[in-house]
Amino acid sequence: MKYQRKDKMKRVIVISTSLRHGSNSDILADKFVEGAQAAGNEVEKISLSGKEIQFCRGCMACHKLGHCAIKDDVNDIMAKVMEADVIVWATPIYYYEMSGQMKTLIDRMNAMYGRDYKFRDVYLLTTAADEEPETPKRAEVGLSGWIACYPKSRLAGTLFCGGVNEPKAIEGNAKLQEAYEMGTKIC
Repeated sequence: MKYQRKDKMKRVIVISTSLRHGSNSDILADKFVEGAQAAGNEVEKISLSGKEIQFCRGCMACHKLGHCAIKDDVNDIMAKVMEADVIVWATPIYYYEMSGQMKTLIDRMNAMYGRDYKFRDVYLLTTAADEEPETPKRAEVGLSGWIACYPKSRLAGTLFCGGVNEPKAIEGNAKLQEAYEMGTKIC
């Protein structure tokens, strides 16, 4: 029985893009992690807080090297993304868009384009002060552009929690349970 469970186990990478400690999107990511682990998956959460991520220079050396020429934390993150079955992005919504650090990381992972990758399912978890249902739509479109470059993958799910601005304002919110349940469906 244990052998069968290992075959079903997925390698999940959760990338929390908020730089604020105790952020709402990071707490939402933690609940997703708990759910995915409860389902028996191998889960690693990567926080961009404290990571050195420089802007893409557009040098295109990554297409020759197979990795970015810039020496910072991106190549290590990218290697983990390439080997994962599932990628989960968690971001606060700023001005109706994904966080700048999320977009910068996406741009920097240009070296993955044209290479073999394992991930198939991609999820997006978002939080914002604004509560309107359309608040995360531009972030979803932006992430969908990245996903379109990896035709074996798909946007498998999104979860938005609005009305949370101050750190830890999400605590006690029903969306945390939804994030947990979404994580449990990874198998």
